[in-house]
Parts: sequence; structure tokens; C-alpha cells
Amino acid sequence: MSNSKPILAIEAKSVEPRKKKSIYPEPFASQMEGREKSILGDIFGLSNFGVNYTTLLPGGKSALRHSHNTQDEFIYILEGEPTLRTNAGDTVLSPGMCAGFAHGTGDAHQLVNLSQSKVIYLEIGDRSANDSVFYPDDDIEANLNSEGKWEFTHKDGSSYE
Repeated sequence: MSNSKPILAIEAKSVEPRKKKSIYPEPFASQMEGREKSILGDIFGLSNFGVNYTTLLPGGKSALRHSHNTQDEFIYILEGEPTLRTNAGDTVLSPGMCAGFAHGTGDAHQLVNLSQSKVIYLEIGDRSANDSVFYPDDDIEANLNSEGKWEFTHKDGSSYE
């Protein structure tokens, strides 16, 4: 039993970004160099959904454009003007705007920072079991295994190892 008190509240921007920029295999991981994620939900012991405080530097992107089979996602823009890319095209967002991405729609999405200023946003997603991710623009697929770890393959099923 720990004698430490649980964390009740923090200033989100004070949380150190995670050291590893991406869990994607190469050649995709290096495309995330302009992104910093501070994992907030884990600090509070949240296990049903994740919350990230994410910064995109100019030229940065949130992720490869993707859609989830079982996971819902939500973003809320705090600072800057990212471009939201979906199957419908590009939409410039501004502080105070939000967007949600329901699972199973096939509407692939990503944020890109085409501006000269940094973008900061909150991203929230559930932690659905048996999720899979489709990337329409890239030769990659992802499946969440029984241990809760992402496994990445080429679209033909071959490994990136």
C-alpha cells in the first residue's frame, strides 16, 4: 500500500511529453517528429479512456490519417489553427472548436499544422478492446492485441520487423 496521496489536479502543460514520439514503425515514426504528447489520463489512473495534451509544431501532424473500428475519438483545440483532414477534405480549426470521430464510419482523419505557430489540443479516446485501425493513405494497418499493445503490419499482413 502506498503512502502517497493520489493526484487530484495538475496543470496540463506542466506534464513532460512522452519520450518516444511514436509507436509507429519506420518509415512512419519519423513523420511524427513535430508532435509532442503529454499523457494526462494515466496520471489519474484512468483506464477506460485516454487523454493527451498534444502540441503540433509547424509542419507537424497528429497521426497518419486513420479511422478506428471500435474506438471513438474527440479533440478540443486550445491554441493555434490546425487543419483537420477527413474524407470530406480539409477544414481549418481554431481555439474553442472541437471535433469527434465515431468508430466504424471509415471516415479517416488527422490534424496537420500548416501554420507558422504551434497548435495545442486535447485528444480523448476510449480504450476499446479488439480495436483495429485503417490507414487509407499508407501501407500500414494496426490491431490491438489481447495484452493491449498495438501490432502494426503492411496491408498484405506482413510484419514491419
